[in-house]
Amino acid sequence: MDRVTTAPAAPAPIAFLKGHGTENDFVIVPDFENALDLPPTVVARLCDRRAGIGGDGLLHVVRSAAHPEARAMADEAEWFMDYRNADGSVAEMCGNGVRVFARYLQHVGLTDGGDLAVATRGGVKHVHLDKNGDVTVSMGRAALPEGAVTVAVDGREWPATNVNMGNPHAVAFVEDLAHAGNLYAAPPFSPASVYPEGVNVEFVVDRGPRHVAMRVHERGAAETRSCGTGACAVAVAAARRDGADPAATGTPVTYTVDVLGGRLVITERPDGTVEMTGPAVIVAEGQIDPSWLEAAQNGHA
Repeated sequence: MDRVTTAPAAPAPIAFLKGHGTENDFVIVPDFENALDLPPTVVARLCDRRAGIGGDGLLHVVRSAAHPEARAMADEAEWFMDYRNADGSVAEMCGNGVRVFARYLQHVGLTDGGDLAVATRGGVKHVHLDKNGDVTVSMGRAALPEGAVTVAVDGREWPATNVNMGNPHAVAFVEDLAHAGNLYAAPPFSPASVYPEGVNVEFVVDRGPRHVAMRVHERGAAETRSCGTGACAVAVAAARRDGADPAATGTPVTYTVDVLGGRLVITERPDGTVEMTGPAVIVAEGQIDPSWLEAAQNGHA
């Protein structure tokens, strides 16, 4: 009798979506049980705008209970945003990313809207999906470490405010956003010991009362169209520069922050909590070719 051979089953395609928040765009990879191998080289290839899907970062959607970095938060937040920068490096938080992450969960029916908790490496973030389409994220409290910091571009230096929103920021107020240069490379900062793992650098100009505009170099991604934690850092730095401290006055302070990709509204409350409100959009969904992914994992894609 002839032996019947069965060809091995082809690997299943891997789903992805594409979304953005004020044009800070992300590849979204649902992987609820944390089964996918996503090393930095693969993430960087997926985020490549010519050889991959393209994005400022990757949102890896995992159940908190299935990820070793999030299990301790599983009782408070079912879902973990395993965020990666465009170069594949791991990041603590991404404000625009949290809004898009929440919009994804709503898009696929995993939440009905309203209030939602999302686990991140920067802690659990509480999100509200507004009926008007905006998403508000409680970003936690800003820390303002002491010590002088400067940033530089093309031989010019500015003092910067050191703000930590779960990830580090250096906020410099300038006369013209063009002073930031092309922002392809990370602006030098000093002293080097302040940011041992690099820093997000925001350049800020005034547009009106409690209204500013910014450009940002995000570590691991170069200049991006928007940065949510950066907008929060900018609002807090602007408030302190303007003599406003909600913890001292008991009155919330709200700043409008224009980014290249749109507008965010940032409110700092008397308890120190910083809230960010802005849009979040799912643009497309599709499938990653498993043979392409295998080649990327082997460094050949």
